[in-house]
Amino acid sequence: MTPPFRAVKTLTVSGTRITLEGYHPGWLVSEAFGVKDYQVSADVVPRAMQGTYYMIEARAPGQSAPSTAELRVMLQTLLADRFHLTMHHEARSMPVYELVIDKNGPALKPGTGDGECASRIGPVQPTDRNYRYQFTNCTLDRLVTTLPADRPVLDKTGLTGRYDITMVITPEFRMQDTSEPGDIRFLDAVRQLSLRLVGQNAPIDVVVVDHFDAPSPN
Repeated sequence: MTPPFRAVKTLTVSGTRITLEGYHPGWLVSEAFGVKDYQVSADVVPRAMQGTYYMIEARAPGQSAPSTAELRVMLQTLLADRFHLTMHHEARSMPVYELVIDKNGPALKPGTGDGECASRIGPVQPTDRNYRYQFTNCTLDRLVTTLPADRPVLDKTGLTGRYDITMVITPEFRMQDTSEPGDIRFLDAVRQLSLRLVGQNAPIDVVVVDHFDAPSPN
């Protein structure tokens, strides 16, 4: 796939039809194993492929849309068959954030209803600089895996309940060139919940790519 891209790093599931558009090798691996991009070590990927983006279209077996776990197994199989991917897991010490309760105690609203956790992320207004992160009846695990942090976030609060949480955060890409008085960094947004992110080092699972080839023809 070559520029201009119609979409970058976009996964679409429509029934049994699956499309991954604008994925470079590292993103494919992170999607296949359910890890963040910084948890992939892909130094062995040939330099000529590192700037290459792929579009993958596939159909899942059966009559219904695949689960997340099934989708990952499909993608792992495809990477092994078509890209000859081999890999291993390795624990590496890296910077992390630990989510802890602030001195005033958590300011969290208990979850409403008995439904499954649901989350929605997007601009407050279509042209707005800020994004709203909204979680309904979710544990803090969904929050820590969704925060736009540059490192892993580990939940050290000890809180096990379900909560309704709304946060407004200015994405980093909005602040790369300019900052505005109303910008809200994710660290500050978390503090509004009377929680705090503390920098530490901890061992984190990393997917280490041992071999990765250009894909075989269709």
